[in-house]
Amino acid sequence: MAPRPAWKGYLKLSLVTCAIELTNVVTHAEKVSFRILNRKTGNTVKRIYVDAETGKPLEEGDEIKGYELEDGEFIHIEEDEIEAVQIESSHTMSLDGFVDKASIRQIYLDTPYYVSPADKVSEEAFAVIRDAMAGKKKAGLARIVLYQRERPVVIEPLGKGMVLTTLRYDNTVRQPDSVFGDIKSVKTDDEMIDLAEHIIDRKGAKFDPSKFDDRYEDALLELIRARKAGRKAPKAKARPKPSNVVNLFDALKKSLNAEGAGKAASKAKPKPKAGRGKASAPRRKSA
Repeated sequence: MAPRPAWKGYLKLSLVTCAIELTNVVTHAEKVSFRILNRKTGNTVKRIYVDAETGKPLEEGDEIKGYELEDGEFIHIEEDEIEAVQIESSHTMSLDGFVDKASIRQIYLDTPYYVSPADKVSEEAFAVIRDAMAGKKKAGLARIVLYQRERPVVIEPLGKGMVLTTLRYDNTVRQPDSVFGDIKSVKTDDEMIDLAEHIIDRKGAKFDPSKFDDRYEDALLELIRARKAGRKAPKAKARPKPSNVVNLFDALKKSLNAEGAGKAASKAKPKPKAGRGKASAPRRKSA
C-alpha cells in the first residue's frame, strides 16, 4: 500500500506551478509499541477528558479548544474556525530564494519529506524545477503550513523527485555559544592530536545506513519473545561505565595499538606539525 501523503498542494517557481504531495521519509510502522492495560483485569484502558474543577468526565462533543488570556480567562475556538484559517502557504509553496544547502547550519534542519508530482499533468513542470535546481546546485527556500503551523522549508533535488526539510525558526534554536560559552580554551598537544588523527584514519568508513541496527529495539523484541514463551526476562549484562582518562597520552597510544598500529608506530619520530603545542613525546607515523 502506498504511503498516505502528509500534505498536498502546489509548488511555484515564478509563474510555473505544479501540483505536488509530501510523503513522510520516516516510518514507525515496524517499531515496537505498547498499550496500557489494567494490571488486575488485563483489559486495555482508554483516556478520557475530565473537568478539572468538577472531576466529571466530558460527554462526546463537549470539549473545545481555548486560548488563555492574561487574566486567566479563555477564548473559545472551534475546530472549523481553525480549519478555515488559510494563507498562501496553506496550499502553495512559493520558491522565494535559492541557497547552497551547505550554508544552512545543521541545527536548523528538522524533518525531511519526499516531494513528488501529484498527477501526470504536473510531471513536466516538476521535472523542469527539479532539473534547474540540480543544474545550478541550489536548494530552494519556501514556506508551508503543516500540522497547523507555518514552517520555513528548504527543497532540493533527489533522484527523480525532491526532498523537503522543514527548518526551525531562529528564535526556537539555542545558539552554540549559549551552551559552549563556558568551555575553556585548551592548548592541545601536538603528539596527542597526531595520535588521535591516526586513530581516525584507521577507523575510516563509508556511510552505510543499512548497517545501523536498533539494538534497543532488538532487546525489546527479545524480552517480548521470552515473555511469550513463558521465560523470565533476559538479564542484561552489566557494562562498566567509562571514566575520565587520567593519562590521555597513554590512552591514545593504547587506542592506536588496539586499532592495529603495531609496535613500529611507537618507534617512529616524525617532525611536529606547525601551529600546535610543543612536542612532549615521540609521535607516530601512519603504518
